[in-house]
Amino acid sequence: MKKFQPFLLGSDINVYGMARAFHEQYGIVSKAYAHFQLAPTKYSRIVDVTIVPQFDEFDAFRHYMLQLGAAFKAEHPDTVALLIPCGDVYANLLSQCGDALRKYFVYNTLDDDLSHRLSNKSSFYQICEQFDIPHPLTKTVDKADVERGEYRNLPFGFPVAMKPANSVEWLDIDFEGRKKAFILNTPAELEKVIKQSYEAGYSSEMVIQDFIPGDDDRMRVLNAYVDQHHRVRMMFLGHPLLEDPTPIAIGNYAAILPDYNEEVFRKIAAFLEKIQYEGVANFDMKFDVRDQTYKLFEINLRQGRSSYFVTLNGFNLAKYFVDDLVEDSEFDGRTVFGRGSKLWLEIPRSIFTTYVADNADKRAAQEMLKRGDWGTTLEYSHDMNPLRWLLLRHMFNIYKKGYRKYFIKKADKS
Repeated sequence: MKKFQPFLLGSDINVYGMARAFHEQYGIVSKAYAHFQLAPTKYSRIVDVTIVPQFDEFDAFRHYMLQLGAAFKAEHPDTVALLIPCGDVYANLLSQCGDALRKYFVYNTLDDDLSHRLSNKSSFYQICEQFDIPHPLTKTVDKADVERGEYRNLPFGFPVAMKPANSVEWLDIDFEGRKKAFILNTPAELEKVIKQSYEAGYSSEMVIQDFIPGDDDRMRVLNAYVDQHHRVRMMFLGHPLLEDPTPIAIGNYAAILPDYNEEVFRKIAAFLEKIQYEGVANFDMKFDVRDQTYKLFEINLRQGRSSYFVTLNGFNLAKYFVDDLVEDSEFDGRTVFGRGSKLWLEIPRSIFTTYVADNADKRAAQEMLKRGDWGTTLEYSHDMNPLRWLLLRHMFNIYKKGYRKYFIKKADKS
């Protein structure tokens, strides 16, 4: 095997999950770069984080990465530098760089136009229409539409879901009650929040959707690895049982069972190959009992924050990156549709027990807990020390407070 060094972009739980995958598979310490430090990678011995000023801005990002790549190649001429973006901002910046960094790094990326059309929710739904991929009924409005009151003319009833089409711009917007996404039960609630959003400085389109009835347990999350030759090598499906209810993190998965659905796998695999995708694709979808279909909400152009559940269940994401980009290994064309047997948690077990609805899925998960067939991303026995242990206990206490304050069952419109 060729010598290689992982370079990860970010400092969040996604980065830690990838660093853990590399450490589990190869015993290697990853290097990570970000514009600020987040808790999941603090006090770690398996990932070295460097904070770079303005690293979330294109010129600073490109300049730093070119310097970093040149210095690494000069010092380690026989080592492959494997570059992996682990967040929306860095995936977008890398796509803007195009091939400029390839003389120093190997990486997957999309051309800037496709990246923009997939990451922007309104244009993503247009692509779904083109390829006959089910998605919720949607109305997209911009600032001028909102000023004209177009958000009142909806082709579906309430409750509705509302979310920004541009999730990267939304990171810089702040107002009281701001969330990643909203469930709004009345026209008055929609009017208040959509006006607050634009008054706070948001300038891109806003997506308003028919709310698909049901709680978190009707969600599904799919991760796929597509190699540099646009071939889908692996797909793994998860069945979330619980999401984070806090406004800043609403929709982030907190408990996931492994799942399997060959119809979904084949449809999404064909879609990814038709659009000439490459890298990890992370899809969020929800089962709609009204027409018995899984409907796509979005695609993330990188592994999701919960994607360690794929590695936990035996499909190490780090190995797929290495086999593809470092080794360019042979592929027989048969996509692996993963099956798993382990429960993934991001939360203390007490939260799982208290807040997940009592049903067959919860009982199956409880059996996994009893057997020891479960795991978390952050609690890694080979990367534990007193400071990190205290940090994780602090994080879990914050989760407990958040659930006590914000948890409600989602509306169930029939």
